[in-house]
Amino acid sequence: MIFKVMVDDNFHYQDESERYELGEYPTLAAAVEAAQMIVDDFLDSAFQPGMTAEALYKAYTAFGEDPWIVSVPDAGGQILFSAWDYAKKRAAELCPLTGEA
Repeated sequence: MIFKVMVDDNFHYQDESERYELGEYPTLAAAVEAAQMIVDDFLDSAFQPGMTAEALYKAYTAFGEDPWIVSVPDAGGQILFSAWDYAKKRAAELCPLTGEA
């Protein structure tokens, strides 16, 4: 089975013309790692000292890239990775003293 990482743009919500394919990966773990790197890159660049996890998460959901994974052949609509859930968790880790996302 092949896993494709597709990337949408949160700023252009539901605009498929802003979507691109990051790549194909031989395992789900490799695809998740690639998707997580996209989220991490945004969070690292948007983070400012003293920022709350909630503010960082909101910045991500407004302006970050939203990677998602599909399997080939199709896994029947199963959600293989949630960038928003991952971003919420990472924002809380990056801002542990300033509140939760």
